[in-house]
Amino acid sequence: MIFKLHIWRQKNSQTKGGFVTYEIDNISEDTSFLEMLDQLNEELITKGEDAIVFDHDCREGICGSCSLVVNGHPHGKKMRTTCQLYMREYTNQRELWIEPWRANTFTIIKDLITDRSSFDKIIQAGGYVSMHSGCAPDANSILVEKKDAEEAFDSANCIGCGACASVCPNASATLFVAAKVSHLASLPQSNIGTKDRSKKMLERMESLGFGSCSNHRHCESVCPKNISIKNITKLNKIIGFG
Repeated sequence: MIFKLHIWRQKNSQTKGGFVTYEIDNISEDTSFLEMLDQLNEELITKGEDAIVFDHDCREGICGSCSLVVNGHPHGKKMRTTCQLYMREYTNQRELWIEPWRANTFTIIKDLITDRSSFDKIIQAGGYVSMHSGCAPDANSILVEKKDAEEAFDSANCIGCGACASVCPNASATLFVAAKVSHLASLPQSNIGTKDRSKKMLERMESLGFGSCSNHRHCESVCPKNISIKNITKLNKIIGFG
């Protein structure tokens, strides 16, 4: 297969970027999206040109590093990360526009890599709980309702990729914060300091330049792990808004 690729190139956060067009052929339908970029980079390096810089790590849909927007959609397709895409899914789209996350809080480092350390700062703002726990209890000593356990697991699926903030008209990271809060708040062992921790994380989110949630629900629609906005409802109840 032959593809025409319009890829965002930018040397650093201080310089102006723009789309550069490349054409690549001999792409198998079983080639993953990131492998296709690898192949393109090999061709560029052979020609003596600078390789396209993009972020990746696990390539298994776990780490959330592969933060690309493909044809206007974060991660390219619904319910998966960019590294889980295969070129056969673009058989009828031979012209692709590839760019980094678009949010003021995600500064472009180079080309397709953005600085998402702001998410780490939000987590750090939540702090930790200091308490005497004694000896480690047996795993089944505190009973957890099946419904609560499932909600906790669903929320814990958040990989912090940033797709929610990149697509939100307000560049809000509320879904990310809500998932991180509610996956612990759903369990009986983690109710200590939940309200205070939630407020600190939201305050830190806003101080970093993220906007507030206004229920556009774009975040939910592009989340590769299908994190529900029910988490935001739970967050609002925890801090007293609901």
